[in-house]
Amino acid sequence: MTYKTAIICRSSSLVLCYMLLLQFASGQARFVRAENWLKENIQELGGRAVLLVCKDGKIVYNKAENELSRKQKMIGNFIARRRGKDPEVMLQDFSSTTKELIASCSKWLSAALVMTFVDEGKLNLNDTIGKYLPVMSANGKGYIKIWHCLSHLTGIKTPSLKDSRELTTRASSMDEAISNIAIMPMEGTPGKTFHYSSAGLQIAASVMEKISGKDFETLFQERIALPCEMKQTDFGKVIVPLAAGGARSTAEDYMNFLEMIQHDGKFRGKKVLSQESVSEMQKNRISQDTKIAFSPEEAGNWGYGFGEWVMDNSPESAKSGVIPGSLRSETVTSPGAFGSFPWVDNKLGYTAFLFTLNFRSKGRNEKYKELKKIVDEAIMAR
Repeated sequence: MTYKTAIICRSSSLVLCYMLLLQFASGQARFVRAENWLKENIQELGGRAVLLVCKDGKIVYNKAENELSRKQKMIGNFIARRRGKDPEVMLQDFSSTTKELIASCSKWLSAALVMTFVDEGKLNLNDTIGKYLPVMSANGKGYIKIWHCLSHLTGIKTPSLKDSRELTTRASSMDEAISNIAIMPMEGTPGKTFHYSSAGLQIAASVMEKISGKDFETLFQERIALPCEMKQTDFGKVIVPLAAGGARSTAEDYMNFLEMIQHDGKFRGKKVLSQESVSEMQKNRISQDTKIAFSPEEAGNWGYGFGEWVMDNSPESAKSGVIPGSLRSETVTSPGAFGSFPWVDNKLGYTAFLFTLNFRSKGRNEKYKELKKIVDEAIMAR
């Protein structure tokens, strides 16, 4: 290479680097309102939060905000001492690689796992649970269908979310957990009574174990975590995982899952789910005549598919008279009790995840919609 050629190559490289930096700065500038939103709401978000946004398979925004108040630090220290953990570890700053409980964000993962069995023909959404779990038939609930379990439409009257979780986490085996659910009373007709709880997905988890002969954690790792490269995500590696809320993950890991959903079941060219299964998960199953026995306040008037909420800008939620389960939604989400809020926008073609640890649920629905609108505007400004 001549000296002149080397100078030209070096100059071209510098120009290319400058253009990439300029492009990155321009991209970040589009999210100024999102960054301001994070700063303004950081205390309500628990003092620590991460926001990731992905478009066209690339992270276009990654921001962590950490500002624990004195009170939040005191509470964190108290909890750490009660649990016998290091306060410094529990109160460390959040980043996109921080691993934390994601509560009901787990439901999306578990529902996707069920759909892998549907794709393989090992399970049918209209199968009755009694086909796999005799204890449910023995207690008069064998006629409940798999799709009812994925959409909180089992008709089973469960206790509070906390008590319901404990019936599972304190069980010595999956069979014991299912026996606890089997003896619960009915409160309505399956498919016509919505009760947001952990019961349905736990039943589905047990069915998968019966079909495969493998435990739930192993199934999740093999069928979802491994193909989506979610190396820091698991369900606690406990005897009886809570399928509806026991996962721990990082913002980066969960974004891989969202990318798979947004790309119709494929993650970086690898098929995890069929396009049909992803579409089925995103169809609202709540009709106008569905009895709402319990729905968390932060869900507002959203509908529900399989393991995920249908947000209020979806065709089904916006129009009356639409047959439940007939249309795929524009935007779906599965927020957790601790404040984390993931979503997939099919119309604008992007995914995002607000990762946080916050026990204050009041006003969340409006905050979620507010943040999504801000991110929508940033995406459209490209």
